[in-house]
Formats: sequence, C-alpha cells, structure tokens
Amino acid sequence: MGLRRDGTGSYAIVPRDMQTSLARRQQRRRNGGRRRGGSGAARSIAIGLPLFLFASLSALAVVGFLGAVGAYAYFSQGLTDPHSLDTLVFNQVSTIYDRTGTVVLATFGATRREVVTYDQLPADVQDATTAVEDKDFWTNAGFDPLGIVSAGLDTLSGEERGASTITQQLVRQRLLDQSLVQDPSRKVERKIKEIIQSIRLTEAYPGVAGKQKILTAYLNQNFYGDNDYGILAAAQDYFGVKTLDKLTLAQAAILAAIPKSPTEFDLVKNAVPQADGTLVVPMTTAIAQRRNYILGLMEDGRTPISKEAYSRADFQAALAEPIVIAPRSTPDWKAPQFVWQVRAELADELCGPGVDTCPALETGGLKVITTLDWNLQQDAEKWVKAAAVVPQSKNPKATAKALGLTYQPWMQNLVGSELHNGALVAMDYQTGEVLAYVGSADYYAKNATKQFQPQFDVAGDGLRQPGSAFKPFNYVTGINDKTMTASTMFMDVVTNFGTTAKPYTPVDADHYERGPVTLANALRFSLNIPAVKALYFNGVDHVFDTARKLGLRFPGNTPTAGLSLTLGTEGVRPLDMVTAYSSLADAGGYIGNTMILSVKGPGGNDLITPYKAPAPTPVVTPQAAFIIGNILQGNTDPSINPIWGRFEIKDSKGKRRPAALKTGTNDNTTDLSAYGFIAPPTSKERAAGQYALAVGVWNGNSDNSPTSSPTRAIFSFDAPTYVWQGFLHDATKGWAIDQFAVPDGVTQASVDAISGQKPGPFTTKTVKYWYIDGTEPSQVDQTKVGIEVDSASDLLWQDGCVGQPVTKGFVDFSRVEAAVPAWQAADQAWAGRAAKGVGVAGGPERNRTMTFYDPGFHPYGNNWGAPFPPTETCPLAPSPTPTICDPFGPGQQPPGQIIGPGQPGEPAPSPTPCPTVVPSPSSSASNSPAPTRSHGPPGGP
Repeated sequence: MGLRRDGTGSYAIVPRDMQTSLARRQQRRRNGGRRRGGSGAARSIAIGLPLFLFASLSALAVVGFLGAVGAYAYFSQGLTDPHSLDTLVFNQVSTIYDRTGTVVLATFGATRREVVTYDQLPADVQDATTAVEDKDFWTNAGFDPLGIVSAGLDTLSGEERGASTITQQLVRQRLLDQSLVQDPSRKVERKIKEIIQSIRLTEAYPGVAGKQKILTAYLNQNFYGDNDYGILAAAQDYFGVKTLDKLTLAQAAILAAIPKSPTEFDLVKNAVPQADGTLVVPMTTAIAQRRNYILGLMEDGRTPISKEAYSRADFQAALAEPIVIAPRSTPDWKAPQFVWQVRAELADELCGPGVDTCPALETGGLKVITTLDWNLQQDAEKWVKAAAVVPQSKNPKATAKALGLTYQPWMQNLVGSELHNGALVAMDYQTGEVLAYVGSADYYAKNATKQFQPQFDVAGDGLRQPGSAFKPFNYVTGINDKTMTASTMFMDVVTNFGTTAKPYTPVDADHYERGPVTLANALRFSLNIPAVKALYFNGVDHVFDTARKLGLRFPGNTPTAGLSLTLGTEGVRPLDMVTAYSSLADAGGYIGNTMILSVKGPGGNDLITPYKAPAPTPVVTPQAAFIIGNILQGNTDPSINPIWGRFEIKDSKGKRRPAALKTGTNDNTTDLSAYGFIAPPTSKERAAGQYALAVGVWNGNSDNSPTSSPTRAIFSFDAPTYVWQGFLHDATKGWAIDQFAVPDGVTQASVDAISGQKPGPFTTKTVKYWYIDGTEPSQVDQTKVGIEVDSASDLLWQDGCVGQPVTKGFVDFSRVEAAVPAWQAADQAWAGRAAKGVGVAGGPERNRTMTFYDPGFHPYGNNWGAPFPPTETCPLAPSPTPTICDPFGPGQQPPGQIIGPGQPGEPAPSPTPCPTVVPSPSSSASNSPAPTRSHGPPGGP
C-alpha cells in the first residue's frame, strides 16, 4: 500500500503491507532462506488489440468507468497520439523573480537532468521501481483493474490512496491534456482517459521492448527532489556516482522510493550533518523506512529482471547500509527556501493538487513573478541571523558588524546558549502575499549540526508548538460568541482540571497566583490558568475549529491536546501561524497566503490567472478581531505593559508605531516565538510601497532540542521578540505611522480595574476597555462589599475600638466561579492565603500569592482592590450593643462570613442592612446569563 501521512506530518508505512512482507520473509526463513524467483521480463506480452479492448473494458465496467465499446471510442477522442512518446522534450529553464520582475531569485527545471537509455538501467534499479510502483508492470495492459478496485474500497473506508501503474503515471505527466489533469472537478473523466491512454500506449509499444521504452521514459521523467529530474541526475547529485551501475542495492531502492513524494522524501531535507561534516539520513525518517519497505518487497521476489542475483545476506546488508549523501554543491539562488515553496505552489497550480511534477512545470520556459520583496527579504535574513548565527559565531561582534547590525546586549545574552536556529515570515495581511520568507538561519551554512540543519525549512515544513501565541484564538472565540468580554474576570488560581488519578494543574510561568484578573490582562501578560478556564467554557473543539478557519493547519482533523490546546501544545507551522494572525489583523476574515503573482509560458501567455487577493472569508466578526488586536497592542506600549512594552516599534523621530504582539514559549523551551502586526496603510501609502505587515518569528533548534540548559533559561523575550522588533523597525523605516481603525459596533466603557464590572462605591481604580455593542458590563462591582467597622480602626479585630461605625469596602470572592465547585474551592483556599498577604505559598503546586502583576508592577495598587474582610469582632463604642449590618442582604449571608458577636459561623441577631452597602450580588457575579459549559466563564464578569 506504500506510505500515508501520519499525525505528525511525516509519512509512515501502512502496517498491512509491512505485516504481509514480514510474514513472507519469516516463512521463507523457515523454509531455509529460499527465495521465490521472478517471472522474468522475457514472458510474452504480445496481446492483440481485441484482447486489450475486452480486458480493459471489462475491468473498467467493474469500477464504474466504462460499460461499452462506444464509451471507449467516445473518451478516446482528442487524446494525444501515444507515439509522441518518441518526441518527448525534457530540457528548458524556468526563471523565478521577485515581485518587481527584476531580481532573479532562481532558475530551475533543467539545471540537473541526464537522459538515459534502457541499456543504462541496471536490473536492481528497474526491479526496485516496479516492486513499489507497479509489481505487474511487465505483464499488465497499462493499468491494474484489481488495484483500482482495491484502492476504491480503501478510499471508501477513509484510507485514500492511488492505484496508478507506471504507465498511467507517465501518461498523466506527459500524454494527457494538463488542463484536464489540473481540474479536480473532472477527476473521473481524467481517470477514464488516463486508463484508455495507458492501454493505447501499451498497444503502441508492444512486447518487452515496448515496456522497456515506457519504463525508460518514466525514469527520465520523474522528479526526485533537490532540483533533480531523471534518475541519473538524482543518482549523481545524491550519491556522487557517474553512472547508475555504480549504485548499491540500497541506493537503488531509495531512489525508487523518492517519486512517491519528492518534496517530503528529498534526501537533503532529511539529512542530518555529522561531526565530520558528512550528511546522513537517519534510519528513523520516513524515506529510510520506505527504502527498507522496498528492499523487503524485492526480497519477497519482486525481482523479474535481477531474479536471484541477490541473496538474503545481500538484502540484510542493504537494510543496514547508512544513507550517506554526497557533499552539496551551492546553486546561486536567492531566498532558496522561498523558491522551494514557490515550486511546490507551482506544482499545485500547474499540475493539480498532490501532483509533484508535470510537463507545464518541468519542461520550463516559465517566467514566474513571486510576491517576495527583496529588500524586506534581506532585512529578514539579517535579523534571523542576529539571534541564531551571531551569538554562536567565534567573534559575535565582528559577525554582527559584517551583517550590518549593531552588537546589542540581547545578542551578548545568547552567547553560549543552546539556541541555534531561527525562521521568519512576513505577509501583507490584506492581500495574503508572502513578502519575506526565511526557513532557517542560513540555508548555505557549512557549519551544520543536528541543532542547526540549514536546509530544513522550519517555517513551512516544521511542526512547532506556538505556546502562548495560540491564546488569542481562544479568547477571540469567546468574545466573538459574546460570552466573554475584554473585562471578563478570571481567578488566576491553580486548579486541578483533571482527576484525582490524573491531575492537570497548569501554572503561570512565574509560579504566582494573582487571584482576580481581567481577560485583557490575562492575555497581555500571558497568564496560563485563565486561558485554560476560558477554553473550558469555549470548548476545545469550538476553538480548534475557529483556529483552523483562521488559517492553522494541524496534523490531524481533531484536537489531541485537550485543555492544553490553549497553551499551544499542538504543533503547527510558523507560516500558518502568520496566516492566522493575518486573519485577526484583517478584521477577522481569512484570505490565506500565496507566493506567486503570475506565471507566463514561453510564449508570454498566462498559464495561471494572475493573482488578485480574494475577498476575505469571515471567521470572527470585525468587532471581536478589533478587541483582541487592541488588547495585543498593549504589548508594545510601555505605559500599559512595561514587561513586553520594551518591544515597541519606533520611527526615526522616536514616535511609537501601533503594533500588536504576542509571544510564546512552550514548556520545555524547544520553541520560542513572536507574532504580531501593524496598522494597515492608506491606499496612497500602499501605492508608495507600504504594506499591511503581519510578522512571525520562530527560534529554536532543528532537532527540537531545548534552548534552555539546567543553568541557563532562554524564553521568547530573549530572542524572537528582538528579531521581530528589529525586522519591523528596519522594514517600516520611512513609512507613515497609521492607527488601527475602530469598526462600527464597538463601545468603550470604564470598569473596575480588578473585577471588570461597572464601577461601584468601593472601586478605587478604573480602566477602559472596548466592547461589542451590548456586551459592556451593566452589573455594579460585586467583588467588593460594604462592612460596618469602627471609624477609628482599619481592622475590626484591633483592641480599643473607639469612634463611630462606618462602612468600608472589603473583597469577597465567595461567589466567583461558583458554577464550578472545584474552582470555587480552590479560590477560597487561595483567599485564605491571600488574606495573609503576598508571597504566601500553597495550593496543589505550592505557588505564591501575588497582586497584579508582580513585585515590581502594581498598576492597581498593592492589593486585590480592597482588604479582605476581618475574621474577628470587637465592641463598637459608644453604643453598648454592636450595630450589626448585613452586606449581603436578607437571606444572602454566606456560611462562615457572619459579622457579629462570637466566632464566624455562629448564630447572630437578625441583621439590618448596611446604610451604604453595594447592591446585593446575584447568585453568580456575572454580567452574562448563568453560565454553562458552553456559555462563558463562571461567576466572572
């Protein structure tokens, strides 16, 4: 069955075929190691046309394609003369340009192709190819009816796969109208004509000699990755041999393995540099496994040409042979990883989805205008090297100077660290055009290591955990649903979201518990616990679906991370993260991305429709997207967020440019990232060369090893944020400074800074947030309640109370998050510790209490909005009888909070209302309907 994509984006061998192959080999070993001989190519295949027609039409009827000779004649009309195989043209050059059409990025298409004749094809090369691609090649009529039926059944069961013979593949690539091949809506028609043309080709070139001609054309036609066309060019490039007869058995098998997916199986991309400088493809890679699979098929007897030439020992040696590739030559390409992505996009456009090559692409003569801005690309490459190359060089200061960089303290901080690689993608979020693309820190670097594999494209091919950079997709879902607002209050308190047997107790990065925080502050300061609570109510599947619609491509169709999804534990590609952030920046609408503006053929004709940005597909409302963007803008404003605000973008005059930013660091610091965007330009500014920039930066190691060591911690604000800031500073130099437009349908309102509710009598600090019309808080702050105390004493339990009774505000969290008892219990335990002050450890993870945000930054005061209520009482003078008041109203006293004589919880006289008490709280302190799992967070505004 070959290979299929697994959940990590790699390829794995389908177990059924492997199990069959292994079983056959085990049986053979029990029989003394005897191999079943091949059938031989000498077997006669001279089948007449009537027999061809009968066999072909009968088989086609089985699978529903054709039912009569008349249908055969109908679909044969207009097909290319199969004898044109004799006149196939393989050599032309295509040129890839930047967006101006003046900077040549690369040429490809015929830079490496060596055409071979049949007598230059060794037996093992032929057998390896037919063993995996078409086991009955030498005897079939150009197609495999049983294979088609089997593939159809597998497709119906959800395991889609092809069933094309070698002849069919050659026909599809060279002897069918490419507009038919490329049109997914004509798939059935294409399959019918492909089979008919395969029959005609086999009849046009009959017998063994005909099969030899077809196989030779197929092997000259194939694309083998790394710009290699034809099997001889691939053998020379990958293994350094001059002729195919110099290949080992293992090398022949690996070349046969590549055409299944030359982009994924490209040996250079899969190779890992060794200490001595050699490049070795690990045995754990999918291409190595596929090689071994092919060797197993050959050992099983699929060797009609080489027959018994190889013993079991030969195959065992081949399985153990390391995959070492030849030293690389350096093509003169600019933005090479961008060029490879362009080639893949060209294949989709010109050859059809999932097809790696076709004549329109391969024979060349193309003029491809891409989206790349060469000036921005140079800035991007420079800043990626600033974090990944400069600190690792022998002389960092000299390296920085050579790159045109000022050596800065943050670069010095990375010297000696375990951070070795980086990537950057910049897009115009209003058009979807990729403007700069750096897949690794230095594609042509010679000092490759396992941690720095320069030719592996992390940006487009690497699955990396975005960490907290994923959180905006979670929060925008709740805001879009109107179940959350920017001021929704969450309790930042460690809670077990799992079970007793399997606990899940996420903590914040600094191991503080801050108690009440608004959604906006939870997002700006990247707090983990509120994000998990928000996901609990939004729903994992709902947020996963929103993220996919915004542009993320996950390895699977369903989430596997559970509540940790919001902490960015699902691997995604940095390119897709930039695409999703672009959707947020572009009023919540998805455009996608492109790297190609136009493609013209040798005659100057358009081979694809010149690119025009499509209308965005709405995912979340412009209002929800604006609110999230507005929150993230605070991360580049030191007056709002002094922690991340140092990454502000300024012009040459020191004026700050509005910009949204979010960072991410995964748990084991293997992935560090920064994503964000600036305000869009006006039409006039765009005409002058400005873009609506969305930029993403990744730092880490190619082999997914941690960037931190036991003695040295590295986080996102140590590297990618500086790269992000530096690139945007250079990219926007001389640009006008624009503001983010406020859409219709949003309102700004002042709220209590702690609770996020409407300011009440005991509110001391207020802040302003944006709201979707109708969602602004209407309920007065109910986390602070009025309690009557002695006017001469701040603390009711102090001795010597004198003076007149007054009402003061105290915090009360007894009803916050009450809809989830486990959360409320954790909140009350935290309140007990918080009443003793900051720095008190406790809870399941022994975290410390802290007021927002940390010991050095308290924008709302060094408390939680008010003191905690007293736990003891004393007589109030001059009245001989204490005046009892009930801050909660009749029947609303919570257990253990009675204010009056005796200990908490004891009976007390009938209370009278406090004269200046805030309105009685409802059963759930929320500005939205009573929450359920699908309707917003519990007990919070």
